[in-house]
Amino acid sequence: MKRILLAIAAGLLAGVIAASHAKLPAPAPKSDAEKKAEADKAAAVKAKEGDDLAKAQDRAVANYKKGKGISMAPSKSPAKAKK
Repeated sequence: MKRILLAIAAGLLAGVIAASHAKLPAPAPKSDAEKKAEADKAAAVKAKEGDDLAKAQDRAVANYKKGKGISMAPSKSPAKAKK
């Protein structure tokens, strides 16, 4: 019984090793239309991420100023107030 289990384990191990060294076929080359569509999609994603980052930065600045008690409205400087 032990010999049978050992033979099965050895066979599975050999199969796993052989499968890990197998090469996959090369992907089919992309056409110009597919390349252009992929580039357009990447550009749209990059623009959206840029907009999201700008919004997040604006929220962070507003939250920081709110927490520090800094007014976002323009105030008069002390030099102008004396005149």
